[in-house]
Amino acid sequence: MKGRVLIVAGSDSGGGAGIQADIKAVTAMDAFAATAITALTAQNTLGVQAVEAVTPAFVARQIEVVLTDIGADALKTGMLHSAEVIRTVATAFRAHAAGVPLVIDPVMVAKGGHRLLLAEAEAALRDTLLPMAAVLTPNLPEAEVLAGFAVRDEVDMMRAGERLVALGARAVLVKGGHLEGDRVIDLLFHDGKVDRFEDARIASRSTHGTGCTLASAIAAGLAQKLGLHDAVARARSYVRKAIETAPGYGQGHGPLNHAVTVRPDW
Repeated sequence: MKGRVLIVAGSDSGGGAGIQADIKAVTAMDAFAATAITALTAQNTLGVQAVEAVTPAFVARQIEVVLTDIGADALKTGMLHSAEVIRTVATAFRAHAAGVPLVIDPVMVAKGGHRLLLAEAEAALRDTLLPMAAVLTPNLPEAEVLAGFAVRDEVDMMRAGERLVALGARAVLVKGGHLEGDRVIDLLFHDGKVDRFEDARIASRSTHGTGCTLASAIAAGLAQKLGLHDAVARARSYVRKAIETAPGYGQGHGPLNHAVTVRPDW
């Protein structure tokens, strides 16, 4: 099917999340991944040990040279780290990718607890980038920060999704994996309606990079002209298979098996 996806995110030296997961997920969806790297991290399954930021000017240069030559059918952002990088990315997208659907994974904190978005950058993400989103994919802690209130159950998820749409996102996928219980519920707000996805929880410690992987798989679907519901459904199926067949590497939160495939045409 192909389709071009430009991913703007940080690098994960452990290969389970970030740019590495993004490239693997987009490739598994039979699409083409290009990248602009915002930061380098030294991390493994036990957590993030160090971060080296890329200058905003060089982030912008990466975006410009890719979009003016290869182009993109969808965009995806992950770790953006600082307010200056967020503003730079937004400006570059407006200049070189107006009208291209943008999937925003509002990466704030790594699974091990390391902060990946500076506190002062949260307002820039909410006010500058969020209104550009074709779809925003927050987990519950991220939804709480962006919506401004605690999200503890499905009722709160409904309120958060409505709030984030009101802030300007065209669609929002509120991911309920942080809720307790043996079922996982995700809510997709789009076109004035809410689609509810529910599955049995998979007991696994191999969940590092699930958010990056899901958002990139969605972006691949949009690049391939799938409708949003189908792009989300296919991406969720892919992530579940990748967790179920994970290789079990590392001593902490291990990586997924990004090499699994799902039916590309869905």
